Amino acid sequence: MTIEELVNKCAEAGVILDETMQEKLQNYTKMLVEWNSKMNLTAITDPLEIHEKHYLDCLLPLRKVPAGSVVCDVGSGAGFPGAVWAIARKDIHVVLLEPTGKRCTFLNALIHELSLENAEVVNARAEDYVKEKRESFDVVTARAVASLSILSELCVPLVKCGGIFLAMKGSKGIEEEQEAEKALKKLGCEKEETLIDTLSFGERINLIYRKVQSTPAKYPRNYGQIKKKPL
Repeated sequence: MTIEELVNKCAEAGVILDETMQEKLQNYTKMLVEWNSKMNLTAITDPLEIHEKHYLDCLLPLRKVPAGSVVCDVGSGAGFPGAVWAIARKDIHVVLLEPTGKRCTFLNALIHELSLENAEVVNARAEDYVKEKRESFDVVTARAVASLSILSELCVPLVKCGGIFLAMKGSKGIEEEQEAEKALKKLGCEKEETLIDTLSFGERINLIYRKVQSTPAKYPRNYGQIKKKPL
């Protein structure tokens, strides 16, 4: 997918990428490929594939993020979707939450290089960060981190009441949704919407939940417990 094709596909989804945003995405690609030779950031290194498999995939659900939102991207990795969102939406502020120090080094360099004043990096695990920022965010999202039944306990405690948990999933999204239904209810969320998009490499399913009540204080548990016995 060329940058022009990316721009057109995003426009169809209600996301407008101006020339400055396009330039930043192209610089992002250069940095991603360069740094990937030194550390494991992505298995996708062809710029044309990065445009679709990373950027378009990240940008499709952005139309559901309310104006002026404070966002947390849990397990941001190489900045997907958080850094891409920060490029495309100057009105939102994005916290890139990442537990791996080397990836945080990349993310900080990316923010500096692209002058992303509306993004910041936090080097922490979600279950620790929630002690400081419980129910602080308008939107919490995650992509390619864990199954929904595990992911929900890491993310939902960070969402403020009335806010959104946006889980970015692949073709197994509906299956994961059914498995995690009880967990999300326990954590205080109700299902609001499912976005399904078909890209060249498969189906992308974005699950949107609204937080309708506070998450019980006992959640999240430590990661070992979450993984061993999901809600």
